[in-house]
Amino acid sequence: MSYIYEPKGKAGEYGKYALNLYNGCTHGCRYCYCPAIMHKTRDQFHAVGTPRFFDYPKLMEEIKQHQGKSLFLCFTCDPYQPVNEEHNLTGRIIEVCHHNEIKVIILTKGGKRSEKDLDLLAKNPNLSEYGVTLTFLEDVDSLSWEPHAALPMERITILRKAHDMGIPTWASLEPVIDPVQSLEIIRTTHEYVDVYKVGKWNHDKKAKDINWRDFGIRAKEVLQQYGKNYYIKRDLAVFLNG
Repeated sequence: MSYIYEPKGKAGEYGKYALNLYNGCTHGCRYCYCPAIMHKTRDQFHAVGTPRFFDYPKLMEEIKQHQGKSLFLCFTCDPYQPVNEEHNLTGRIIEVCHHNEIKVIILTKGGKRSEKDLDLLAKNPNLSEYGVTLTFLEDVDSLSWEPHAALPMERITILRKAHDMGIPTWASLEPVIDPVQSLEIIRTTHEYVDVYKVGKWNHDKKAKDINWRDFGIRAKEVLQQYGKNYYIKRDLAVFLNG
């Protein structure tokens, strides 16, 4: 079994190669699709966020084989689980990747838990991308949908710090649960987000109540207004004539 793999489907639009560092995720996001993928109940999946058991010599060899490529952290977990502060697993992987000339693409809702690795990312900005999932601006909505993730402004604060340190930044606007808030996120963060990746809401019948074409058109208008680089994911792009 390989630890580093090529994501398929929607995940493949975020990164060609990925590594998942933890088993489970304690953020408890109600929209998370990972419990189904991992064949676990939501309670089982969100109860723990423990480091995976790695055969480290094998993992190091796999990393070396990906020299000159990019590695996404992570798809089936957040790279900044509470236990990361004890194990520093994510920081160690960043160091090994940079040593082997591998770009590390971070996506997190961990807020301040990710702050300690910004110095590592800033040492090699050409081999680093720091991304944050931004679903809401209102704390009450975030607490309802993402009860144990960092609150929106905490994530945004660390994102801005990363940008000020010269680290390339990006924001994942997926899932879009409240289109009004998602558009406002762009207006609020455009000065320190280099790239936006926008996708719709899936795996919930309520998503059908959203006019995705209208949202997609408006999102593009706002992004173009601010001159931002962006990527519209395929599941949303189909509502915009591809």
